[in-house]
Amino acid sequence: MIIVMSSKATDEDVQRLVDALESRGYGHHISRGVERTLIGAIGTPDGEKRSVSQQLMRLANVERVVPILRPYKLVSREYQEETSIVYIGDAPFGRGHFGVIAGPCAVESEQQTLEAARAVKAAGATCLRGGAFKPRSSPYAFQGLGEEALKILAAARDETGLPIVTEARDTSHIELVAEYADAIQIGARNMQNYDLLLNVGRTGKPVVLKRGLSATVEEWLQAAEYIASEGNLNVILCERGIRTFETITRFTLDLAGMAAAKRETHLPIIVDPSHSTGHHSLVAPMTLAGMAAGADGVVIEVHPHPDRALCDSAQQLTTRNFARLMDRVRKLASALDVQLGESAHKE
Repeated sequence: MIIVMSSKATDEDVQRLVDALESRGYGHHISRGVERTLIGAIGTPDGEKRSVSQQLMRLANVERVVPILRPYKLVSREYQEETSIVYIGDAPFGRGHFGVIAGPCAVESEQQTLEAARAVKAAGATCLRGGAFKPRSSPYAFQGLGEEALKILAAARDETGLPIVTEARDTSHIELVAEYADAIQIGARNMQNYDLLLNVGRTGKPVVLKRGLSATVEEWLQAAEYIASEGNLNVILCERGIRTFETITRFTLDLAGMAAAKRETHLPIIVDPSHSTGHHSLVAPMTLAGMAAGADGVVIEVHPHPDRALCDSAQQLTTRNFARLMDRVRKLASALDVQLGESAHKE
């Protein structure tokens, strides 16, 4: 349920409503707008909604109580009609702000990461990505450098000013990753790892949630709801391609699914053309296609020397090709009237 407070509601009225929810065993999330305060009641059973609604309507300055029909409550446009802006550091995503997350698939060395960070910064990226803990299909593949990689990413942030995005692969990694990262990524294979989602939600850090390999849009949004249910609405959804019968690409970048998801949720959505296509030659066209379809950002893998990369070398752009792509991104951003780049202050 969503409880809409009247424009005359005081802080005491809001607290009284919150106390009433908590006394009934429900969680809540408060969204304060310019004219109205909205309170989302979390955990309200369908059979109790009518009676609880009637009780809450008797409280001072409660304007109306609106039931949410979607299984994903807090991330739906029923809860918030306007698209949210989510910040990673000072880099905004959503509501006309297009963010670019770029960097190597995995942190392999300090020299490789710093070289990549300098190059993507110079080309116009707004965030740096790099894997410290790498979930791989084979147990014999490179699994990442762990905390050493996080320290290297932090050094790259100190030099370039780029906020960093990196993945937490397991609940045991969350505290360590949260200590270093500006945003925590949840990979496709962990989209339905509900313990991981809940624990990441509790950090309060921005979360980049990738769509699962075979997940429906509804399952993807319900996974985001797990994070939101812990009071963390700083979630950026990432369409990274789903598994279909097509074999010429690594996965199929579902731009129709992304556009449909944007109708359902107020959360910003970005695309990952690197993992979805699996080939560097397809990254540029799918980046531009994602922008044209309404994506709020993109995450691109960039390596100074892709031929030497320890993982996913085929899909990583060279620094030169990334700079060329960013020239095209800027032109399209101008045509679409979206803002590309950092924001000096949070709205």
